[in-house]
Amino acid sequence: MNTHNPNDFRYRVRRSDDASAPARFDRVPLAVRTLSSNTLFQGEHEIGIEHHGALYRLKITRQGKLILNK
Repeated sequence: MNTHNPNDFRYRVRRSDDASAPARFDRVPLAVRTLSSNTLFQGEHEIGIEHHGALYRLKITRQGKLILNK
C-alpha cells in the first residue's frame, strides 16, 4: 500500500531548540519551485534534461511513475 503524500516534500520538520520545552515538531513550509508534470512533458512520455554537460532522461512509466536515467 502506498502511503506517500505528494505534498510532504514541501515541508521540513524542525525541532524546538528550547531544551526545557517538551519534544515538539513544527512543520515549516519550504520555498520549493513546483512544476506540473503536464507542463514538463507536454503530452510526451520522455524528456531530456541537460545537467552540467550530461544528458539525463526523465520518463513516465506505464504505471504513471517517474524514472530518471543518465
